[in-house]
Amino acid sequence: MTSIDVQDLTKEYGATRAVDRLTFSVVPGRVTGFLGPNGAGKSTTMRLVLGLDRPTSGTATLGGRAYATLDEPLRHVGALLDAQAAHGSRTARDHLRVLAASNRLPERRVDEVLEEAGLASVARRRVRTYSLGMRQRLGIAAALLGDPPVVLLDEPSNGLDPEGIIWIRELMRRLAREGRTVLVSSHLMNETASFADHLVVLGRGRLLADTPMQEFIHARVDPRVRVRTTDGAALRDLLARHGYDAVEGEGERWIVSHARVDDIGRLTSGAGLPILELAAQEGTLEQAYLDLTATEAEFAAQSPTQPQEA
Repeated sequence: MTSIDVQDLTKEYGATRAVDRLTFSVVPGRVTGFLGPNGAGKSTTMRLVLGLDRPTSGTATLGGRAYATLDEPLRHVGALLDAQAAHGSRTARDHLRVLAASNRLPERRVDEVLEEAGLASVARRRVRTYSLGMRQRLGIAAALLGDPPVVLLDEPSNGLDPEGIIWIRELMRRLAREGRTVLVSSHLMNETASFADHLVVLGRGRLLADTPMQEFIHARVDPRVRVRTTDGAALRDLLARHGYDAVEGEGERWIVSHARVDDIGRLTSGAGLPILELAAQEGTLEQAYLDLTATEAEFAAQSPTQPQEA
């Protein structure tokens, strides 16, 4: 079992502390979403894990070992940090062949990952002719080349079309099912919610949350129930008598805050109130994330108070 273990990790650039005494673990068998505002320290932390930067203090290890001590590292860890890293004058196939040779990987793996990434038909084209989405696919192919137990991906959906986004989502889930350790940094909350099992959230270099995704949402977004009935006034009065606050929304639907479907269902059934719709209105990852990080964003735009003239 290979985990990513970050222990009391700190990185300073002059007077700026980019990473501030971080401690967390990323374990096999699940996809861990790595979240935080711009400047939160996510990319720096990934670079420290991969030995691209040296920590000021603390440690970052993979299966108990520092990345720099790994022989043939692509067999242990696959990473996508920069889709522009491949040399533009090389073909995609040659780029991967160089990586395979340097890590003593069989050349057949090159063709396998090109096929898996959907690049087999353009493998002999020079990388400089690739779109951003194609470069992303090539970077992911490189990360998979050594069939590693640990995969780190920074914004893997960037530049991908809808089909590509579905592909990378399913790929990450499959890697986790196979028992691999998967850490994925993203700013796309809806997309992260579609694949992540667990979340690690940073703010200004500090750890804000390390929790299962559903627990993260439920702890920060109040449960609400959506109800539609033929007698809105009776529903409002019934709920008020039992301490519930109901607000009428569109289409004669009522939104009941701090409520569960089972509780509202029992009340309306007991009162003989005709119900046309009764459903939970789930909180979203985006709502929970913004609630947690509202004061942690280093770069934030103010909402305009007046519409801008063209």
